[in-house]
Amino acid sequence: MARNSRQQLLDFEELDAATDLTPAEQTTWQAARDATAHAYAPYSGFHVGAALLLADGTIFRGTNQENAAYPSGLCAERTALFGLAAAQPGHAPIVGMAVAARPGHGEFGPAMPCGACRQVMLEYESRQGQPIPLLLPSRAGTILRFSALSALLPFCFSPDDLPPAA
Repeated sequence: MARNSRQQLLDFEELDAATDLTPAEQTTWQAARDATAHAYAPYSGFHVGAALLLADGTIFRGTNQENAAYPSGLCAERTALFGLAAAQPGHAPIVGMAVAARPGHGEFGPAMPCGACRQVMLEYESRQGQPIPLLLPSRAGTILRFSALSALLPFCFSPDDLPPAA
């Protein structure tokens, strides 16, 4: 049996500094960084903030919330998205998202969303029917700009994978 080898390319831009961002991106980027101050991370010391930019200019923030029973905590990306949906049903479309992390109370570092967050992020992008651009800090100290959340989760599970509702 023949096997076909394929490659999946990850589409993103790598920016040297926040000064390379648009003004709206700079605001979202800074809001994510500021949100890390409100994270509840007494166990890991890894403070994460997420910021969502809405089409009407509103910024909505989320932070990671830990719990002594580790699986009971929640990541910043999901608190931002779930919190927005709960607090503002029918909210303006999300037109940008940024994530930031500070180990302890030290310098900012990389912040890659976990698999569960990537799945939830993709669901929200699918729900609104338009891409949500994303900014992430890289391990190299640069900023990664993704034009859509879907770029982070190739071969994802989506509503298209479910059988039609009866």
